[in-house]
Amino acid sequence: MSFKTILVHIDSGPRCSARIEAAIRLAIQHDAHLVGLQVLTPFEPPGYVMAEMGPAIIEAQRQVAASEIARAEGDFARRTSGAGLANVEWRAVIDDPVDAMTLHARYADLIVIGQANAAYKSHMPADFPERLLLAAGRPVLILPAIGDFPSLGKRILVAWNPSREATRAVTDAIPLLRLADNVHVMAVNPKLGEHGAVAGADIGLYLARHGVRVEVKTDRGAEIDIGNELLSRAADLEADLIVMGGYGHSRLKEWVLGGATRTILESMTVPVLMSH
Repeated sequence: MSFKTILVHIDSGPRCSARIEAAIRLAIQHDAHLVGLQVLTPFEPPGYVMAEMGPAIIEAQRQVAASEIARAEGDFARRTSGAGLANVEWRAVIDDPVDAMTLHARYADLIVIGQANAAYKSHMPADFPERLLLAAGRPVLILPAIGDFPSLGKRILVAWNPSREATRAVTDAIPLLRLADNVHVMAVNPKLGEHGAVAGADIGLYLARHGVRVEVKTDRGAEIDIGNELLSRAADLEADLIVMGGYGHSRLKEWVLGGATRTILESMTVPVLMSH
């Protein structure tokens, strides 16, 4: 079980370089093939614009897109070659961002994207991370919109409950968990009987059999919501990665009533690996 193909989302945003650097480090660490995918949204001008300018505006937009693709490809090539990474592939498409990333994710072991950034005006939909998480069928590593992350996966906090989504996330993250210096598994306010005889014991043993150095903690009586409790615990542990399931409830319920996924996606302070 390992990451052999890593897909990183490329855009023109200010955080793209941090995303590429993180993906490069992971590709080197896991001897993986790195794919950079730039997705440009199709240009669809209003009808009155087409009537006035027609082919001229379409050609101008085509040239802008070609220039942006060339710039991004050159930057990606410089960064990967500078890191000595040989197994590299560049792709650029004009399509709906979620549809394109989902299709290419079918053939990758891990997807690397960025947190939605309200301060950066982008063609990307504001709910791009959660839509991709729900559609991709692959683990999604999301980097925060602010901050520097020189290490990734040395000290990992695993948010555990016996749900399908959390199980997927833990299993998907095993290549990272095996290489970590410390892995802390945390069950927040576990329900009686939900986890077996001792909350967290079974998942701790499961990970230990995979060669993971793991500590298990049960957090009872937390007065804040689970998402903020995870972020608080991550800060206490100086964790550089959180692993968790995404959307154990319906997406609509989480966004209307709140939930751990929503809190983390809005307020993350460290990179987060989510699976659904």
